[in-house]
Amino acid sequence: MLKEVLNEIGRRDRFLLTSHARPDGDAVGSVLACWQILRQLGKEAQVVMADPVPVIYRPLPFADSIVQASEITNGFDAAIILECDSVQRTRLEGLDGRFLINIDHHSSARPFAHVNWIDPHACATAEMVYRLARQAGVPISPEIATCLYTAVLTDTGSFSFVGTSEHTFSLARELVLCGADPARIAQGVYFSHPTSKMRLLGAALSNLHREGKVTWMWVTREHMERCEASDEDCEGLVNYALAIEGVEVSIFFRELSDHRYRVSLRSKGEVNVAKVAEHFGGGGHDCASGCSIDGPLSVAVGRIMAQLGLSPTVQ
Repeated sequence: MLKEVLNEIGRRDRFLLTSHARPDGDAVGSVLACWQILRQLGKEAQVVMADPVPVIYRPLPFADSIVQASEITNGFDAAIILECDSVQRTRLEGLDGRFLINIDHHSSARPFAHVNWIDPHACATAEMVYRLARQAGVPISPEIATCLYTAVLTDTGSFSFVGTSEHTFSLARELVLCGADPARIAQGVYFSHPTSKMRLLGAALSNLHREGKVTWMWVTREHMERCEASDEDCEGLVNYALAIEGVEVSIFFRELSDHRYRVSLRSKGEVNVAKVAEHFGGGGHDCASGCSIDGPLSVAVGRIMAQLGLSPTVQ
């Protein structure tokens, strides 16, 4: 399938690159790396995302070249959609009827495009982009390596998720040899959060509940306003509750403006949370997934917990 992707790239000159809304490290790192690879192949390419690049990923090479828009109007020969399970999840208008190439590594990935390269065994979509570059004979520049290493670091949970293996570290080693700086990248990702995020974390932890091996916590729109927090500040908060000894699953509920809830699920490996997310139209990794669900909060928590075989009481 990699050869088919390269064949289709070779037949075309102008490409649009995008990923899912609310982009994470793998989404941003992969599209930026793929953009640089296409340019080295002599192609015209542009990265368009529906949402802004999160603050912690803005220092990545060429991140300022990403265009934020809700609709595609420029002409292009094909769209490469990375780390995304559907056209709808890009939240971009104007992709229908276009030639689409889908590159994804999620176990919940769907073959929605004309060409679908899906590899659930890859530790991140960035690994697939790395293989694309190698197969195409494109040198891995320090800039490409930085984008790919950032993607691998974040999508493996700092090399802590189930599935991390010697192959993952071999890839990381190769990227470091190509110019990625592990310490600088880690500091940018993990030690550059705004004060508002730390305040929001305090609010979330004040709502922490535990039942056996499962913890859950939430924030409302009122919490967000009081902490002067953005939606971006919610990213990663779910991981703090997973750090509790004996906990296998952590769940974070964020109230949306329409009073639905965005649900982030994390697992240490004993429970496949992707199956829970898929039940509600979401998806992701076995150990890191998400979905959206109707409120009120007590109902949302009850439905998620029911999928885990529990019946919580929300106070």
